[in-house]
Amino acid sequence: MSATPVEHPHQDEPLTQLAVANRLMERNPGLRVEIIAGVIVATPPTDGPHARALSRLAGPFMEAGLGGGATEVLQGIGVWLPDGPEDYAFPDLSLVDADLDEHMAKNNCYDPVIFRLVLEVTSSNYNNDLKSKVVAYANARIPVYVIIDRKHNRIHVLTDPAHNGYDSHRVHAPGEQITLPPSIGAEVKLDVEALLKAGQPRT
Repeated sequence: MSATPVEHPHQDEPLTQLAVANRLMERNPGLRVEIIAGVIVATPPTDGPHARALSRLAGPFMEAGLGGGATEVLQGIGVWLPDGPEDYAFPDLSLVDADLDEHMAKNNCYDPVIFRLVLEVTSSNYNNDLKSKVVAYANARIPVYVIIDRKHNRIHVLTDPAHNGYDSHRVHAPGEQITLPPSIGAEVKLDVEALLKAGQPRT
């Protein structure tokens, strides 16, 4: 029985964007690397207030019974995006169908069809969440996109995905209570002031 020779790519053969993104992530533990609209985006590790806001956010979804049944509330799972051949993103928080294991796409990311809601807590590159990901998530037909906008001290709720954006975009200020669309599977209420406060440094 003879061994089949292993063929290695030529040294001068250019890497795909996906290979570059994965190499960047491997060499920089904690860095969140995504490809949005064909552009590699690298986000530094999050700060404590970001993590605290994210922790507070999971509670209302779990209290509404959206974890462990027909749906799962998960942090940091990847969604494979349709805008480019290698586009993908890692929302901070996702509400997904419980059969997600049957919908693996590529690069440890999942088919967008299982995502009922994605949520981002803004970091230093907040424009990515407020602009590029609006288009990306809408084109992936993700029904609800929520942005905890720590930069501008407000919460955005985007619904009704269309081409290159959402038809409905509501902005909520401290003092308001948000009831998320029932299409996600249960009534989830968010306290704008409490979430924004959780996302700010404690003085």
